[in-house]
Amino acid sequence: MNVKNNVEWVGKVDWELRKFHGNEYSTHRGSTYNSYLVSEGKTVLIDTVWKPYAREFVENLEKKIGLDKIDVIVANHAEPDHSGGLPELMRHIPETPIYCTENGVKSLKGQYHQDWDFRPVKTGDRLDLGNGKEIIFVEMKMLHWPDSMASYLTKDDILFSNDAFGQHYASEFMFNDLVDQAELTAECIKYYANILTPFSPLVEKKIAEVLSLNLPIDIIAPSHGVIWRENPIQIVEKYLAWARDYRENQVTILYDTMWDGTRIMAENIALGIGREDATLNVKLFNIAKSDRNDIITEVFKSRLILVGSPTIGKGITSATAGILEEIEGLRFRNKKAAAFGCYGWSGEAVAKLNAILEKSGFQLVNQGLKCLWNPDGESIRRCIAFGGEIGRS
Repeated sequence: MNVKNNVEWVGKVDWELRKFHGNEYSTHRGSTYNSYLVSEGKTVLIDTVWKPYAREFVENLEKKIGLDKIDVIVANHAEPDHSGGLPELMRHIPETPIYCTENGVKSLKGQYHQDWDFRPVKTGDRLDLGNGKEIIFVEMKMLHWPDSMASYLTKDDILFSNDAFGQHYASEFMFNDLVDQAELTAECIKYYANILTPFSPLVEKKIAEVLSLNLPIDIIAPSHGVIWRENPIQIVEKYLAWARDYRENQVTILYDTMWDGTRIMAENIALGIGREDATLNVKLFNIAKSDRNDIITEVFKSRLILVGSPTIGKGITSATAGILEEIEGLRFRNKKAAAFGCYGWSGEAVAKLNAILEKSGFQLVNQGLKCLWNPDGESIRRCIAFGGEIGRS
């Protein structure tokens, strides 16, 4: 598929993918592994595909140009979904130089145990392609691995951004102006919330650094999902907004429940919030029954979250513990929280939730709400009042 002039997409659309990063990330709409072929005086291959598709990828390249025509390989990122095709490719063309960062060399050697012809680069380094065109390298350290970089093709003004500005989204159209815009936006914010949130301060800094190079950008070509050709800077602007302690007018309630008591609490707390402030978008998720990456996306969008769990074994449920472990690692900023839950005889869950939420960087608006046994009329009234307090906060 032609991207622009002598630049072609030679990657793989993975319609079947439903889990990524092992089982850590849900991909409801599949994904793509975007590889690009630049054919100028030098022929350059930018990134490859995930290992399961390596042979198919190499066979297709062979049909397209002949592998011996590839002069240079650029590895913007060494994670296996981008570099997984390298071992099969290098088996055919072992002398071909690979341009990557110093950390990329370490990562590729660590994963594949091969001493290929690595050519380390840093920000500002250039590769002359002939025909008056160059590739300029830009390190993107910790966006989202230490080895990450972007590559910019002069004259065609294409930024090959790797994981930045991507999304897990399979489509036959492959360009941002041709796909469903609501789906695209949903997958972009999910990708940012679940993968890039902890690096938000670096995102803002790195975008400023890239913009300071004064490189015109006509196309942003990421390594997952669609290519940004219509107003490509729109995704840069969204990243800047998301990196600045992003919040919508939303409260998200997460809960797990054993015998429906904590669910009843959650629903009545939501009722109280809505009565106090009808403009707030209140969303409820049963943690054990909901996709955790979708939950994380809603947490990212929220001003305040409530987390509820019954007390079990002097602690919280395993589903609640699991989602809170992810939330802690993502290091959300400038968000508030509160806890709630039912108990039968000891009732430690709320205190434990408070401790975890504070450790994760949330500002507690109160010390939470506990209800003994299954909520009765008085307990339900307390839940509604508690929700009203949350709405006012």
